[in-house]
Amino acid sequence: MGAIRRKSFDDPDGLREFPLLTVSLARIGSHTIGRGVVQPGWHWAEHLAPAMRAESCPVHHVQVLISGGFAARMEDGEEVVFQPGDVMDIPPGHDAWVVGDEPAVLIDFAGNIDALGLPREHERMVTTLLMTDIVDSTRTARRLGDAPWKQVLSDHNQLVRAQLLRFGGSEVNTTGDGFLATFRSAVAGLRCAAAILEALREIDIEVRVGVHTGEVEPVGNDIGGVAVHAAARIMALAGPSEVFASAITVVLAEGSGLAFERRGAKEIKGLDRPIEVYRLA
Repeated sequence: MGAIRRKSFDDPDGLREFPLLTVSLARIGSHTIGRGVVQPGWHWAEHLAPAMRAESCPVHHVQVLISGGFAARMEDGEEVVFQPGDVMDIPPGHDAWVVGDEPAVLIDFAGNIDALGLPREHERMVTTLLMTDIVDSTRTARRLGDAPWKQVLSDHNQLVRAQLLRFGGSEVNTTGDGFLATFRSAVAGLRCAAAILEALREIDIEVRVGVHTGEVEPVGNDIGGVAVHAAARIMALAGPSEVFASAITVVLAEGSGLAFERRGAKEIKGLDRPIEVYRLA
């Protein structure tokens, strides 16, 4: 026969403290129940989004509002304001905030409250990164003047995007004179890099390109992580009309027919060990 077990939020198994929010955890068997005390002025988008690296809360909550006022809004615009005594089922993909001037006290019994406030590590993904930069863009812009330079940039962007589309790349962002894109395969990223160099010769623009494969973290519509920093540093090592790639990308491209020239181990600021760098021949 089973035994009665008792836990108390006043002597919690875990305590999570965030700005304007304290969560006490009680664990019984496979169940985790949480009590949240949320202070006036708390807003998920402001106080938890940076820690969780997400634009909306990824945790599914089933809660009872004990006291105070609380509101939630889904990404599609649906918004509900809750009153004490309400039982709330709030799916992932929401924003939330305290309503009024008194703390909101909630009991969360969905069982996944442990995930609140933790980075979404399970969303890290391995991808091949391609980063480009126009060589001497500032000097060229000054030489050409504003109007001609804007036309050159427009042509540059159009040609780069055409190659990203051709090789299945996903544009992440542009810095004005460069691109960051991701690819599902190392070979696709490398072939796209070579095609970009070829296409830009038509408009007499030279770029340097870095290609690196590693883990990244989605951050809204952007990506972050050490791999992005490494790709930028590898790109910076390349000269005009050169593609530099990391050793891991080169290994993944084995059997593709692409040729590389070893350029040695390079110290990358922020990384624990040097990275072997290769030039795409």
